[in-house]
Amino acid sequence: MRIVLFAKRNTKEILRDPTNLFFGLGFPLILLVLLSVINASIPAEANNTMFAIENLAPGLAMFGTAFMALFSGMLLSKDRTSSFLMRLFASPMTSLDFILGYTLPLFVMALAQAAITLFASCIAGLELTVNLLPAILMTALTSLLFVGFGLLFGSLMNEKAVGGICGALLTNVAGWLSGVFIPLDLIGGAFKKTADILPFYHGVQAIKATLSGDFAQMMPHFSIVLVYMLVVFVLAVIAFQRKMNGDKV
Repeated sequence: MRIVLFAKRNTKEILRDPTNLFFGLGFPLILLVLLSVINASIPAEANNTMFAIENLAPGLAMFGTAFMALFSGMLLSKDRTSSFLMRLFASPMTSLDFILGYTLPLFVMALAQAAITLFASCIAGLELTVNLLPAILMTALTSLLFVGFGLLFGSLMNEKAVGGICGALLTNVAGWLSGVFIPLDLIGGAFKKTADILPFYHGVQAIKATLSGDFAQMMPHFSIVLVYMLVVFVLAVIAFQRKMNGDKV
């Protein structure tokens, strides 16, 4: 119950800032329109399918969730500098309770964002099938990776540092190394190898495989994302626990 109450409070804090709603729900749609226009202007004889809706939709769905790192990190770092968390540290809540309380509202927001992005992609030409529902869930699950990054950095850094790392650095790394904006297979080399090692490209491929109904192909990609996600969340819990213990001394 205390986790739910804390999650409700965090939901109100997130929705209080209209900027969060724009980047969380509206920005992927703007990118969808712009990149769809670019795709329509590419001559058919170029045989360039990079921005075809079947490739674009899963990429934008994943990229949109990268902003969850900024939301979670900024909220946690702001709470750390106020007396709010200091008072809660005296409650029976554990570090895991706090982390879950920050995670739950962002998971719900990621579900809404994924649904809006993928259904809008259907208007742009993506085939509407029953696989859309598991793809929405898969997108929300991959978003937990970014939520974990935000909570980890929010436990360790101030708002300004979190804004720079989660708002600028992480979103750019996720965008370029996921293959959303550039053809990784065409570039190849060390760039492609780096993308294969990191989880962002695999997040896109997991969503893409789910959209096509190829769940056997989805599992290897999602497994890589899951490993990164678990490691990041464990580190976030440890960092937050140390912060709690330090502030209680």
